[in-house]
Amino acid sequence: MNQPNILWICTDQQRWDTLSCLGTPGAQTPHIDNLAAAGVLFERAYVQSPICTPSRASFLTGMYPIAHQIQRNGNRRFPEHLHLLPRSFQQAGYRTGLIGKLHLSASQHGVEQRPDDGYDEFYWSQHPHPDWSEGHDYQTWLEEKGVDPQALYAHAQGAIYPGVEAEFHQTTWATERAREFISRHQQSPWFLSINLYDPHPPFDPPQAYLQRIDADAIRPPLFAESDLAHQARFPRVDQQTKKAVNPNVAVEGESLQGSHDTPPESWDAKAIRAAYFAMIAQIDDLVGSLTSLLDESGQRQNTLVIFMSDHGEMLGDHGLLYKGCRFYEGLVHVPLIVSWPQRFAPQRRSNALVELVDIPATLLESAGLPIPAQNQGLSLYALLNGDSALHQHKPYVLSEYFDALGFPGSIGSRGSMYFDGRYKLNVYHDAEEGELFDLDNDPHEFHDHWHDPKFKPLKAQLIQQHFSAMMKVSGAGPERISDF
Repeated sequence: MNQPNILWICTDQQRWDTLSCLGTPGAQTPHIDNLAAAGVLFERAYVQSPICTPSRASFLTGMYPIAHQIQRNGNRRFPEHLHLLPRSFQQAGYRTGLIGKLHLSASQHGVEQRPDDGYDEFYWSQHPHPDWSEGHDYQTWLEEKGVDPQALYAHAQGAIYPGVEAEFHQTTWATERAREFISRHQQSPWFLSINLYDPHPPFDPPQAYLQRIDADAIRPPLFAESDLAHQARFPRVDQQTKKAVNPNVAVEGESLQGSHDTPPESWDAKAIRAAYFAMIAQIDDLVGSLTSLLDESGQRQNTLVIFMSDHGEMLGDHGLLYKGCRFYEGLVHVPLIVSWPQRFAPQRRSNALVELVDIPATLLESAGLPIPAQNQGLSLYALLNGDSALHQHKPYVLSEYFDALGFPGSIGSRGSMYFDGRYKLNVYHDAEEGELFDLDNDPHEFHDHWHDPKFKPLKAQLIQQHFSAMMKVSGAGPERISDF
């Protein structure tokens, strides 16, 4: 089997409806659109947690959060017994590299402690700000260009502000490092993870990209007056509030509880959404630069390119910003594109339910490598190469939040989602509350049937199915090696 190169681009906090190929008004993503046209665009891809670390742990291990137990941001370490996907490629003779975030353990007070991650080349940068005395690779890159990182980011304040010019931006650093890696390893199979920080807040695109965006063309947040009363039901559910979690300011956000007082007119929704789309436009240029290099170097046909995000962003929908213990489409539904011209037919869209936990098995099967026993995901390979139905994969998807955000004011919420493609059940386990949405008839999730007597039998059935599904993927600990 001719093993493919793997180019895996993962953004941070990019919701599904941000691509112009989906007809999204105001989106400027021609290169991502071209990538989608050259492969398979998954229209219903869901994350296993709406928060960074548990989500990343899932798509790097092929395990659900309830099994791998990496439930929080800021955990002390990553467990040694869990096998990370890049190790499989490293052991198979691939040259492996990481550019950007890893975010499998704490990095607030120092550089993240590396597990046995399998990366031969490690160009780490959690976020762009110069917050670590040890430095990080983006900071080193700036210094090599004669730029003072402290001075460059001295203006960074609040939720939205003019960003660093494109020439010195972290996304430009990632593009340069990736081009160097791809050019250096043309004679052997390679595996490259590019984990970008954007479009994670603060919303600070370069001015040149902001000028590309027509703010008036972008749809406003999904919001109705009924959202205020609805969100008031969840005072015991963690949700980041209006102030961005900005690592360069002293106060890292207000209370995480009960953000139910933020109708779009109370803040500049248009400006924030324009800045968010501008950050994605810059990412789009990264995609264009790298796919052009693959074409120019003759590697495109045998390179499997995957584009996705670790979770979404509320962006003002239903009165909420950022992320938290909620399971609206804006938070859990993300882009997923897979392209391998040599093997997968282009110009296809799949509306099958898929999960990011399926990625490890998919990449390993594509490369003809064994899938570890710990894996719980279901490979997409047969769907991608045409051996199985394009629109069938899983009967349901799951997502979890267990005390994931550790900022001041959080109360350690616990919630989980079960979605069967029509009905979405959200259970807030310690708040005596939940939500039940019918997305066939209410795709924007305005009408909650949790307390509707007519939906009581269906709710009971879904709760039972949800419980069974969670038990099927709950962890049993380290691998069994004997009968006793």
